[in-house]
Amino acid sequence: MFNTTDIPKSSRIPKLVEALYAHMPVIESARAKLITESYKATEGQPTITRRAEAFAHILRNIPIIIRDNELIVGSSTIAPRGCQTFPEFSYQWLEDELDTVETRSADPFYIAEETKQELREVHKYWKGKTSSELATSYMAPEAIRAIEHNIFTPGNYFYNGVGHVTVKYEEVLAIGYKGIIDKAQAELDRCQVGDGNYVKKSHFLKAVILSCQAVIEYAERYAELASQMAAECTDPVRKQELLQISQNCSRVPANGATSFYEACQSFWFVQQLLQVESSGHSISPGRFDQYMYPYYKADLDKGIITRESAQELLDCIWVKLNDLNKVRDAASAEGFAGYSLFQNLIVGGQDKDGNDVTNDLSVMCILASMHVHLPMPSLSIRVWNGSPHELLIKAAELTRTGIGLPAYYNDEVIIPALLNRGLTLADAREYNIIGCVEPQKAGKTDGWHDAAFFNMCRPLELVFSNGMDKGELVGIQTGDVTKMTTFEEFYDAYKKQMEYCISLLVNADNAIDVAHAERVPLPFESCMVDDCISRGISVQEGGAIYNFTGPQGFGIANMADSLYAIRKLVYEDKKVSMEEYKEALAWNYDKGLDEQSVKDISEMILKGMQDGGMNVTEDTAKAVFTTVMRLKPTEEQLRRFTEIHHMIDEVPKYGNAIDDVDYFARDVAYTYTRPMQKYHNPRGGQYQAGLYPVSANVPLGGQTGATPDGRYAHTPVADGVSPSAGKDVKGPTAAATSVSRLDHFIVSNGTLFNQKFHPSALAGREGLEKFVSLIQTFFDQKGMHMQFNVVDRETLLDAQKHPEKYSHLVVRVAGYSALFTTLSRSLQDDIIRRTEQGF
Repeated sequence: MFNTTDIPKSSRIPKLVEALYAHMPVIESARAKLITESYKATEGQPTITRRAEAFAHILRNIPIIIRDNELIVGSSTIAPRGCQTFPEFSYQWLEDELDTVETRSADPFYIAEETKQELREVHKYWKGKTSSELATSYMAPEAIRAIEHNIFTPGNYFYNGVGHVTVKYEEVLAIGYKGIIDKAQAELDRCQVGDGNYVKKSHFLKAVILSCQAVIEYAERYAELASQMAAECTDPVRKQELLQISQNCSRVPANGATSFYEACQSFWFVQQLLQVESSGHSISPGRFDQYMYPYYKADLDKGIITRESAQELLDCIWVKLNDLNKVRDAASAEGFAGYSLFQNLIVGGQDKDGNDVTNDLSVMCILASMHVHLPMPSLSIRVWNGSPHELLIKAAELTRTGIGLPAYYNDEVIIPALLNRGLTLADAREYNIIGCVEPQKAGKTDGWHDAAFFNMCRPLELVFSNGMDKGELVGIQTGDVTKMTTFEEFYDAYKKQMEYCISLLVNADNAIDVAHAERVPLPFESCMVDDCISRGISVQEGGAIYNFTGPQGFGIANMADSLYAIRKLVYEDKKVSMEEYKEALAWNYDKGLDEQSVKDISEMILKGMQDGGMNVTEDTAKAVFTTVMRLKPTEEQLRRFTEIHHMIDEVPKYGNAIDDVDYFARDVAYTYTRPMQKYHNPRGGQYQAGLYPVSANVPLGGQTGATPDGRYAHTPVADGVSPSAGKDVKGPTAAATSVSRLDHFIVSNGTLFNQKFHPSALAGREGLEKFVSLIQTFFDQKGMHMQFNVVDRETLLDAQKHPEKYSHLVVRVAGYSALFTTLSRSLQDDIIRRTEQGF
């Protein structure tokens, strides 16, 4: 049984939220300076030792703060929502953007002039020492070329830490870091100096012990600070709160938690400090309602806490999750817009024996998101045939608020998909979600989810250009499309371009993977992932039980509609010749060359001139640009391109429950998902495909020319497995039916299905019941995931015009939610364009 009664919001929570968002996020330099000091002092030592020494040096010296009204403490920066930097992964992009990061369109950060100078000084040490530089040296030249031509981008881990993990929070809560130190020490004691793996294993275990001890000392710093503040505090209520904070931090996370409050504080130190050791995001709390519940239940039964006081602690954690932040390079910021760290927390579902495990905390987590109404955590809910109906109604009530939470996941698809990847049944039943939409078993998996963005539209462009892009051979030569006499020949050319580009993606990802293992192993993270301690190696070296690499493809709707249109118009009905289609794409249909196309063509011409030995001056470049800009199609061409675009519009589209189109889309998806799974990574694991874009469908669409589905050049491509915006015209159930016809079981790295509803659709109990029925119907048809925006178009348009009135408007972007006013204009426009559904 579980309690669904609402709990009032504490007056503390609005104060914490207001303080958190009072100022622009700030970049701080403390961590960068401290890690550089440590690395200079430990040169010549094993890398794993240097990592642990650096982590300890940071935790012993980084400034700490307890903010007003906080009950859960631990902050990585002095400024609310500030961020540290991580030069050991990469720094050149930040060096180049120090003077522009404050004014860029996506995720700007304030940075003081003094901080700029400190970072410039720090960066001098790291030249030639970063993981990104090593990764580049390992990559094949053709893979680097494909990245430069925007076929795919592995920038997530190329420039940053990996993250994308759920560790064994429950073990830290149970035995504390002293218990983990004891485990590592016992393993070390079993080692013999003559063992073949003694050299690596002994240094790794010592690094684990040092890292855990540093965390204990860090918590003790907070205990001391809270005690000092209590001594100076004149408010008796706050004084008592500070004394309790001091007591908590003196006990946890060194020891196992003895109360719900201690468990909350211990959880937070784990969550925060994983993101101090590395810049990897998507550090996901996972099944929070499960591992926290025993502490809640014990205290509730003893009368130590009430539901109200427990809810306040949860709400405080929810606020703290929004305090963590990360600065990315400008291009990546466009793809991850909204300052998101993708900290996914999931409720509901089954235990290892297949029993439903919904409890009070499952509901209270939903209430916390209602109370705090901020993007983090990225709340998710597991749905299966045994899910209590009232839990789904409570989740729907949260969806109705417009926050874009929770995301809904189907046990009936995800569990078999994970079994297919080698997980045991017990582990598969206990899955959680990482980051956006990626399933894994907590504490046993290094999933490398989000390993790259793969643009499925670009290989089709390579088919039309016979492998060429901007004057360079980027793909393979599959022949002249105008001489392809059957659709099968054309489709086969696309498959070959896809397979070749996927192989280059694998090369790039594996190069980055090796670089992380060599230069940035993470002993603190590794001590909380099985079987790193017993194997004596870090997660990055293959210490996890399950090892995957999961790059995500996107543009599936565009490619399904494009290939279907070509089959229909060119090869079946013969209404358009391939020459005409190719020409229409080159001219961007009836729109003509846009600014980006003019720039691309000019650069290709100038490169050809240089390659031919000509001297290209600034005047030459201007002349070429001006000439290209003046190019226009003839009136006759323009009329024909307009006709072709109208014909494409009339061709049936994915997203309308049309059997022929939908099952063709299923086959198109296989061009990405099937080749991917044949590859393996350096950690001994398998590649697995995902079909979701984060929000990269907008910036990477900006790098893609016109496509045969009628999409204009340099506009967003479709997000996830959703139909193209505006093309699903038969209502939400038809769209869901189409999406369910893809093979979700093979896409074990996750799929993403967005829908947008007008608020009136979810009005009243009847609206909620219809909404839950839609989800259950989609899941009965074997769809994997659904998420929703519940907001009307007029509100979003007004928020663009008057952002100051909508500072707390949260929307669903892709696999995460974000404050609407923090998004770039192009991403805001993409959300507005999505089809607005109703029942």
